[in-house]
Amino acid sequence: MAGQSKKATKKFEKNRLKATLEKRKEFAKIKQRNQVKAKKKARNAKDNATMSEPDIKSLKENKRPDAQENFNDMSVDQFFEGGFELPEPDMAKRPVKKTAPALQTGKRKRDSDDASSENSSGSSGAGDQPFSDEENKSVGQGGTENHQGDLDALAEKDPEFYKYLKENDAELLDFEDGDLAEVDQLSEDEKPSKKQKKNGKAPNEDAVAQDREEEDANGQIEVTKVMVSKWETAMVEQQSLRAMRRVVLAFRTAAYVNTDDGKEHKYSISNPDVYHQLLMLALEHVPSVLRHHVPAKESSTGKVRIATNTKKYRTLTPLLKSHSAAVLHLLESLSDAPTLKKTLDSLVPLLPYLLSFKKVLKSLIKSAVDIWSDTSTADSTRITAFLVIRRLAVISDTSIRTALLKITYQGLVKGSRVTNPHTLPAINLMKNSAAELWGIDPEIGYTTGFVYIRQLAVHLRTSITQPTKDSYKQIYNWQYVHSLDFWSRTISTHCSPASDHSLKVSSDSPLHPLLYPLVQITLGALRLIPTPTYYPLRFQLTRSLLRLSRATNTYIPLAPSLLEVLQSAEMTKPPKPSTLKALDFTTALRVPKTYLRTRIYQDGLGEQLVELMAEFFGTWAKHIAFPELALPPVVNLKRWVKTVSASAGTKAPNGAKPKAKGNNKNSRVTSSVTLLIQKIESNARWIEERRRYVEFGPSNREGVEGFLRDVDLGDTPLGAFMDGLRRKTEEREKMLERAREAERKDRARDKKEEAENGR
Repeated sequence: MAGQSKKATKKFEKNRLKATLEKRKEFAKIKQRNQVKAKKKARNAKDNATMSEPDIKSLKENKRPDAQENFNDMSVDQFFEGGFELPEPDMAKRPVKKTAPALQTGKRKRDSDDASSENSSGSSGAGDQPFSDEENKSVGQGGTENHQGDLDALAEKDPEFYKYLKENDAELLDFEDGDLAEVDQLSEDEKPSKKQKKNGKAPNEDAVAQDREEEDANGQIEVTKVMVSKWETAMVEQQSLRAMRRVVLAFRTAAYVNTDDGKEHKYSISNPDVYHQLLMLALEHVPSVLRHHVPAKESSTGKVRIATNTKKYRTLTPLLKSHSAAVLHLLESLSDAPTLKKTLDSLVPLLPYLLSFKKVLKSLIKSAVDIWSDTSTADSTRITAFLVIRRLAVISDTSIRTALLKITYQGLVKGSRVTNPHTLPAINLMKNSAAELWGIDPEIGYTTGFVYIRQLAVHLRTSITQPTKDSYKQIYNWQYVHSLDFWSRTISTHCSPASDHSLKVSSDSPLHPLLYPLVQITLGALRLIPTPTYYPLRFQLTRSLLRLSRATNTYIPLAPSLLEVLQSAEMTKPPKPSTLKALDFTTALRVPKTYLRTRIYQDGLGEQLVELMAEFFGTWAKHIAFPELALPPVVNLKRWVKTVSASAGTKAPNGAKPKAKGNNKNSRVTSSVTLLIQKIESNARWIEERRRYVEFGPSNREGVEGFLRDVDLGDTPLGAFMDGLRRKTEEREKMLERAREAERKDRARDKKEEAENGR
């Protein structure tokens, strides 16, 4: 039949196709190899034809003119063709006899090309390891010092030939610093100043000479203030690459000054003032010099373009890697907040140049996230670290952005392990700042968010379906609660039309599909253990759901879980008197047993319930269906007030037993709940008066959503009540903060006194 393969074809594909393709590939490789050999043979024959017969005859006769005559009479090709050696310094004043070079008839020019290509490939290979220091290793058999002396003697004896080599083969002369030597070749294009032109010296020639003198005498170059000042002048005025190279090498020494990394460094630093001056010079001016020679162009969408295929960028790559590695190592050892902040600031302009180096970026992201997630670090430093992370998220590609979001989330979870009044502001800063990253690329944000929210769901399901003695601890801990709260902040930030004006409705956001699973997981965790011990955790998760409901205009049934707390024995039974201090519900997940059934705990529960119920009903205070929404909860609230208000010792008529024996008579909580009922009923009547004049039915969605849209929430009866509760809560938090500050000062004073007494 048409469209179907024959049986023989299928059999061939199954049994012999793979082997046939491999044979064809091998044959193609052999054919290509033969073609390359033929081209090499033709090129060698052409090169051999360039040597004239008189030259070959003179070589056979083994004539030995002096070095000066050899250099003057021979062409460049003939010079590199032979086995000549540069004259030794002590032999410069008398003629030196040299052995005749061996006649090369087959691979004369090609061998020199291969040697140069091997040198260049060796330089590239070392560039892959930019953090090793090869500065002080010898070059060739005679060592660095002998070879440099040979070149100096050649410059004195035959300056014209030395100049020719410098112009046409600078790699032969610029060998001093291994892989970084090509930077000097780029520096030859730097324009000298007028004073240097007058003196006939190249830029930084004095500094180079001084470096060599000190290196010859001491083995290492001691960095001085004069040297740092000269480097700074060259980098600021001339954008000198040579000076930048020396600064990078010296900065690498400074970064590893207290670390034995097993490497020999070219420079040494012993003066603290020089150390600080060098540190500031490298952090401030290395990025500017790099940006001057390899500019980065940023598009309107935030993408950065750099010409990575240029020779200058390839030459500066080892410098860039070395400097980045030194900065990252310095970040791990710094403890001074201003210096740490300065070091992080210096990384921002380097980020576009590091996008090609995935390993360096991975280390950079981890270092920045570690600083950002450390709650003991100053807020200004942590914000600077976040700016580095955010800048990288904006300019990077999909793969880097995905890895960055994962490392950031892991740092957030790790940093939220310990939660107390001192670390809570730092954790909130982490959650608010990290939530911003998920909006840079909503598609990647949805993918990573789905993975981690599903992970939370798996933990909850395991705790429910496979219950053990400690299975609930996977859910009832600060890391799990902060994770749910973080995703609540993320979705609220990027699915709210009020905060993101590009959205007409919350469902337009790519992150909106995460709303439903997050709400289900949070409600499941909220009721996992419905005991009074974990009521503070229930209030924490309720606040996260209230944030989602307000931002996305999504109804979440929170009244039943709050009424469950109100109707528990903790709120209906009479409390025991206690002298315990008030419980801070913002930093508590569980209540110690000493607080259960106490007056102080009951008062705290009443305040939290009234506040959360007001926030819940206040979210829908302007909705056209508010009277119907509020009716069932109001009935339950009135029933609770009636139950707890019954007198415990009142006798019933005709000698019958009282209806409610031992009921709660906490007038403070009862009055708060009664006031809440009044405000809810007042708001319901206010809505009924205004919806009496509408001209649309419930099926008109636009009319329902636009009802009282222009009315401010504070103008509603319930909205004004919410504003009063919020001001009261803020005053209470300020009072608690002042008390904590006084307690910290007392502890510091006690420690100081103990230290003085110990002396």
